[in-house]
Amino acid sequence: MIIMNISKQANRLATVISAAALLTAISSQASAASTTDVASAEKAEAIAGVKAALAPLKAQPAVQVSLNGQTYPALAPLGPVPVPPDNPLTAEKVELGKILFFDGRLGGDGSTACSACHVPDIGWDWPDNVSLGYPGTIHWRNSQTIINTAYYGKLFWAGSSKSLEAQARSAAKGGVAGNGEDDLMEARLALIPEYRQRFNAVFGDDWPKISNAWMAIAAYERTLIQRDTPLDQFLQGDKSALAESQLRGKALFDGKAGCIQCHNGPLASDQQYYNVGVPPLKRWEEDPMAQITFRYELYAKGSNEKMYRNTKADPGVYFRGKMKAMKGKFRTPSLRYTKYTPPYMHNGALATLADVVDFYDRGGIASDGRSTDFPHSKSPLIKPLGLSKTEKADLLAFLDAFSGDKILTERPAMPGYAPLFTEQELLEARK
Repeated sequence: MIIMNISKQANRLATVISAAALLTAISSQASAASTTDVASAEKAEAIAGVKAALAPLKAQPAVQVSLNGQTYPALAPLGPVPVPPDNPLTAEKVELGKILFFDGRLGGDGSTACSACHVPDIGWDWPDNVSLGYPGTIHWRNSQTIINTAYYGKLFWAGSSKSLEAQARSAAKGGVAGNGEDDLMEARLALIPEYRQRFNAVFGDDWPKISNAWMAIAAYERTLIQRDTPLDQFLQGDKSALAESQLRGKALFDGKAGCIQCHNGPLASDQQYYNVGVPPLKRWEEDPMAQITFRYELYAKGSNEKMYRNTKADPGVYFRGKMKAMKGKFRTPSLRYTKYTPPYMHNGALATLADVVDFYDRGGIASDGRSTDFPHSKSPLIKPLGLSKTEKADLLAFLDAFSGDKILTERPAMPGYAPLFTEQELLEARK
């Protein structure tokens, strides 16, 4: 493995020289579509994304919803995107982040970009019950949409990353996700002239730093937001934005159906952890590769032998604290943009939003009668609701209001490799 000391220019150059020798074959096969000029359309898109993310909205008074003797934050419009002070948004950084988001070279074998599991044309997620895995593997949890993730303080189903920067790094390096190694990914970036130019312009890097790649991707993801849904329009004062059935559904959401207890506030998520009764995914029993992945995750995340041999369901946030009461709990997902992101739940066990409503109406019981493998931690909030067919239809109509038009983007052209050194320079470097 190439060992890199980023504090010393000489060591960094030695790394790049070694990488250049290793990647000569790749260089000759890579796309030559690189350009140092920014297309005007891409520039405009990046600027528009930054402006939209930072734009203030009409201030709304804080409202609480009372239910069963408790109060919860009412649904509200999303405000400007939270931007960390050490990673400010700029159009140039967003442009770079977009290219990197679609570039599989930030990964193990060049095949698994961020966009591989978060496909814009679908819902910025993956349409199967569990996400696409690195070649030769399969993932073990459902892929969540990137849209509006800028507002989360806890990323991934078990909250294992606290920022988009950390999430990008974890996904690119995860064994069943990107499977990348820092030194090789960084060396690839150094062999791409357009990246050297862009990283220097955005971050001042003499050679692209992999840590700054995560900063750029996070900046791009902070522009992938949707704040103009029918629900937002209604909450901003347009009382005609919701149909009568949706208004009835909102009353159910805040009342009889109890959704507001967890799906509250601007994000429609309290970002807390619950076991709502989701049963184990049968795929674990039927798909050998999925079973291998599941056992690998149990081992890698720290299980005793008894748990490793006998656990049949995802322990969830248990791996963050190793307390029995945490087993089977997952962070509340936002309801925003869910229209485009089936299947649902942490393991994709429910195919449609109608299935989700039926599941909660039964009190956290699947259609086949199964529920969680960790009944001791199932939330007391989950109980039969007694919804009528009409009430379910109204609730589904209201859930549709959490999504606006589908967000699409054109995939950028990938910049190509170019040798850093001549063959003679490489031969001299080996002496």
